[in-house]
Amino acid sequence: MTRQFFVGGNFKLNPTTFKALESLIENLNRADLDPQTEVVIAPPALYLLSAKTLVRKEVAVSAQNCYFKDSGAFTGEISPKQLADAQIPYVILGHSERRTLFGETSLVVASKVRAALDAGLKVILCIGETLQEREAEKTTEVVETQLKAVVDVTKESDWRQVNIVIAYEPVWAIGTGRVATTAQAQTTHKDIRAYLEKAISLEVSQSTRIIYGGSVSGGNCNVLSHQEDVDGFLVGGASLKPEFVSIINTRRV
Repeated sequence: MTRQFFVGGNFKLNPTTFKALESLIENLNRADLDPQTEVVIAPPALYLLSAKTLVRKEVAVSAQNCYFKDSGAFTGEISPKQLADAQIPYVILGHSERRTLFGETSLVVASKVRAALDAGLKVILCIGETLQEREAEKTTEVVETQLKAVVDVTKESDWRQVNIVIAYEPVWAIGTGRVATTAQAQTTHKDIRAYLEKAISLEVSQSTRIIYGGSVSGGNCNVLSHQEDVDGFLVGGASLKPEFVSIINTRRV
């Protein structure tokens, strides 16, 4: 089954001025992008609507997080219903920074995924192990446990509609300059796909895009992108640089 290549740019808490955001988007708008690659950018929440207005129509905009309630006394949160009303199609959930810095458990992430899907959003679901877990050979156990929490609250139809993109992001490779080897990435992606087949169905395992994140750059994206089970990237720091275009075009013929 052919899966459309996917490249997401997670800006995190960057940039810090609207002028800098305009510059980032202008560079993306001027670039010659591979039309066969789905491109999504995730600016800070304050800039979501501006980014949606400024960016070329071929590029979608994603929130970096949302809550699992539509409204109420939840100071500082943003709801999936609000994102859907603002016509923001995607949301990143379960990023390791949310899990480690803000204490989000897999059950909380799963609740957010369910709420986002119910609101009509598409989800970029992040999973991944720490260095300690990798060295203890617990990678498969960890990613399957994180996935199971989401599988337990979703239906096969949620996955068949290709509403969920899985981003495998080894925590030890995020922002560190360390990158999983092609063998490590491919093996884990293959294991994730095998789990989806076992837990949901063969069709879902073959249609779900599994992308890699963790110090992705213009220098390492090419070899990673040609692994059988690597369907794209979730890019952090490099999404703020001109090389982001090279990453988007990595599979261009």
